[in-house]
Amino acid sequence: MIKILFLFIILQRVIELGIAKRNEKKLKKRGAVEYGQDHYKYFIILHSMFFLSIFIERYFVHYVELGFFTTLFIIFIILQLARVWVISTLGERWNTKIIILPNERLVKKGLYKYIKHPNYIIVMIELFIIPIMFHAYITSVIFSFCNLMLLKVRIREENKALLQSID
Repeated sequence: MIKILFLFIILQRVIELGIAKRNEKKLKKRGAVEYGQDHYKYFIILHSMFFLSIFIERYFVHYVELGFFTTLFIIFIILQLARVWVISTLGERWNTKIIILPNERLVKKGLYKYIKHPNYIIVMIELFIIPIMFHAYITSVIFSFCNLMLLKVRIREENKALLQSID
């Protein structure tokens, strides 16, 4: 079961990258502009190393297994539903990059009605709980911290880009 879950998460991310690439092409055809390219490569490295780190820690470091997998799995399922909600709310505007359509209104429906950056919150929680589900506790701490540092840059860049696009 645990191997299937791990493969499911990786497959999900690969599919999302395909969706993002398709959306990027559509947006750029409509005149969208990409911002914050300098830090994007670090997200690719972070998320790639995240899965490798879980795999390595899971199979080479043995801990006493904590018994709250079911609780974490329920949280994970809720996060996946929220992720689908975010992606469907943004439609073709959803992307892993900062790609902005000039003079477009900000999305103010779905989770965006209540939270400014719901996708980043979802990913923050995922990067914390997914490794714990696989008993990769060091990965959870290190990658959660690294993600927070990158998100500081990302959110600043995205907010700046959004402000420029509506001027």
